[in-house]
Amino acid sequence: MLPAALGLCIAGCSAVGTLNALTPSDGATVRKDVAYGALPAQQLDIYTPPGQAPAAGWPVVVFFYGGSWNSGSRADYQFVGKAMAARGVLTLIADYRLYPAVRYPEFLRDSARALAYGFEKAAALGGDPKRVFVMGHSAGGYNAAMLALDPRWLKDAGHSPAELAGWIGLAGPYDFFPTDNPDAQPVFFHPNYPPNAQPIEFTPSNAPRSFLGAPTEDRLVSVQRSTLQLSGKLQAAGVPVTLKLYRRASHTTLIGAFASPLRWVAPVLDDVVDFVDGRATH
Repeated sequence: MLPAALGLCIAGCSAVGTLNALTPSDGATVRKDVAYGALPAQQLDIYTPPGQAPAAGWPVVVFFYGGSWNSGSRADYQFVGKAMAARGVLTLIADYRLYPAVRYPEFLRDSARALAYGFEKAAALGGDPKRVFVMGHSAGGYNAAMLALDPRWLKDAGHSPAELAGWIGLAGPYDFFPTDNPDAQPVFFHPNYPPNAQPIEFTPSNAPRSFLGAPTEDRLVSVQRSTLQLSGKLQAAGVPVTLKLYRRASHTTLIGAFASPLRWVAPVLDDVVDFVDGRATH
């Protein structure tokens, strides 16, 4: 019953302390409450791998969590930071402003500033500035996709998607207008959706190499409409895409599988680290 209970914890974001407590750091360290902007929500936590950094530096991943753009906290995702850092990936878990304090596109501007911090501070943190990735789950996967595929957001932060070594989207909504999700509707001004606000509208041939992961069946986000459609359009544009579908995972346990007790659900941690390290298989 423990895995099922932990899956519910991820869904409700109410007891993720269990996942955090049961995921060992294996020598990784964390630096908390690092500001990437002037506002209280513009903070991130930095998970540093154990030991001495390699000569070129560790690969860097900036991660954004999900929660329909109206809930979530970086403190809930310690298990992601610890798991990635234990595998040799310098990992930044970032907060961003949420509804109702802000609507689209303010959380993208925050996300771009957090990723800009990753670019600019990578070397000082022991990371490799040439191997910076952006990753997100669910709503955070949308954020990651928009930063990687639509150059407007990183341009405003003084950077470009060309600086990314790749991006990772886990069960992200990439084509979802109009949405019947009552949590997401006010975020995107339903029914007056803004133009050019979905990742599926941006599949440039020069997009960073891409990792798209999803459960085979997802009750919250259409796998066919979002993950499979985006994968197909990126591949048609000539972008290298690693596509992974996980039979035992759900929308919520896909990210939960980064935690030690749920790794049996899906090898998503292994697959993401292989992608970051350049060992991914399609």
